[in-house]
Amino acid sequence: MTVSVVLFTSDLRLHDHPPLRAAVEAAHEVVPLFVRDPAVDRAGFAAPNRLAFLADCLADLDAGLRERGGRLVVRDGDTVAEVCRVVRQADADEVHMAAGHSAFARAREARLRGALESDGRRLYVHDAVTTVVPPGDVTPQGSEHFAVFTPYFRRWTSEPLRTPLAAPQSVAVPQSLRSERPQARASVADVSPGLVTGGESEGRRRLGAWLSRHADAYEAGHDDLAGDATSRLSPYLHFGAVSATEAVHRARARGGAGAEAFVRQLCWRDFHHQVLAARPETAVEDYRPRHDRWRRGEEAEEDLRAWREGRTGYPVVDAALRQLAYEGWMHNRGRLLVASFLTKTLYLDWREGARHFLSLLVDGDVANNQLNWQWVAGTGTDSRPNRVLNPVLQGKRYDPDGAYVRYWVPELADLPGTSVHEPWRLKGLDRAAYDYPDPIVDLADGLSRFRHARGRD
Repeated sequence: MTVSVVLFTSDLRLHDHPPLRAAVEAAHEVVPLFVRDPAVDRAGFAAPNRLAFLADCLADLDAGLRERGGRLVVRDGDTVAEVCRVVRQADADEVHMAAGHSAFARAREARLRGALESDGRRLYVHDAVTTVVPPGDVTPQGSEHFAVFTPYFRRWTSEPLRTPLAAPQSVAVPQSLRSERPQARASVADVSPGLVTGGESEGRRRLGAWLSRHADAYEAGHDDLAGDATSRLSPYLHFGAVSATEAVHRARARGGAGAEAFVRQLCWRDFHHQVLAARPETAVEDYRPRHDRWRRGEEAEEDLRAWREGRTGYPVVDAALRQLAYEGWMHNRGRLLVASFLTKTLYLDWREGARHFLSLLVDGDVANNQLNWQWVAGTGTDSRPNRVLNPVLQGKRYDPDGAYVRYWVPELADLPGTSVHEPWRLKGLDRAAYDYPDPIVDLADGLSRFRHARGRD
């Protein structure tokens, strides 16, 4: 009896899973393995919302495997050590896994390959599992990665994609292997009250429902804060509960401007992964240094605290940050607004904002979180690094009747129309009736400070 091991990481699904398909075809028995590695905790990525969502994903993955005659094997400890232990216990010949693109993932892969080869076993790493196009497959002449999105998108669009794979009909797992009990979502503390349910089953349901009912409205409405026409698939893509490749195929089959706009967003995801793969230091360092001297000190800390708590005095900014705290997710337009406000109006370090996001975002990953923050801060790949988003104008444009603000900032629920975006304009007793802070900074002062800091005045 030949045995293969499939190491699941950020690819927690059965449909369109090349490592699993290869393992099933190569051996009589397969060990579907997930390792809870304390190194992830030490790196600061074990945020409650992601742990709860992960628990859902693992439970759903185990249930799917049991429907096919198998089960998920869960182990605790160093990934390399635990994989090697399982390989020896099952007498497996080979291990299959998806390629990772962060410095941590690549170092883990290198250690695992060395350990397995020294024991006479083989590691097979599969591309295009967590991304549509693998980093490095599309490159400009003279460089290892694209630094500008539009030319990358043109090349990415013309790339041939692999055909999505069906889930295996059966998975035979060695019965003798011990497994730890997967963590239950209910055991995770400090989870955002509105966090969605994780897992492949829910992700596939959402993808199908969104494509059939809402895709047509996406191009025109994806920036509408209250309308919320976005797919909300980012958590499922982050955990690999939904295949990005399958999502592109299904969107293109659906057709239309909305579906194409959705595919463009999936390309942005790949774009950031290829930047991070080429420049792993950008997880913590500026991609394009602007020689910023970000504000420090007590006043800066007070502003940062007000921003985190959603009490900046700018309603659309506070609404987005409160949505993040409640749902563990934020509308993409909200992400742009709060990031611009922190880095360019308050002139605070983008790393502070990225750290706060990673503490709450269920879809928080290094590539998309850090590099989107850098894009807004002007230290990343944005071709207009000094643009500043005015929260009042943005609020009036993308929340024109104030519904988004009134929902998340109920203190202002009685203010009509666009007046909800400027409550400080009220006078006397009218202003006193609303228990909501005044702006922590004047927009003109913030803009002047930023322009001076960047040498633009």
